[in-house]
Amino acid sequence: MTTATTPAPSTNPKSFKTFAEFYPYYLGEHGNRTCRRLHFVGSTLALVCLAMLVATGRPQYILYALLCGYGFAWVGHFVFEKNRPASFKRPLYSLMGDWVMYRDIWARKIPW
Repeated sequence: MTTATTPAPSTNPKSFKTFAEFYPYYLGEHGNRTCRRLHFVGSTLALVCLAMLVATGRPQYILYALLCGYGFAWVGHFVFEKNRPASFKRPLYSLMGDWVMYRDIWARKIPW
């Protein structure tokens, strides 16, 4: 089972050259269980919104997906984790990290 560890405070997310280097840092930024749960719920709701987009063809579901995904995650960071989301400095790696963490939670590699 993977556990999240807290990175050194001086770690700059922009210093990572690959996603493989970035992901342990990303997990360290998600050590709080409530934060991880909020990410998971937000990602699940974002997938539901994207399914609704496909089912209805209504483009507002793209906005709803973004609001669910980022809204839940940012509440987790600002309120529970007490840090700034890595997406502010490494948006693509952070998006990738969110979906890898989502998969790892489903696979029980990361505690729910």
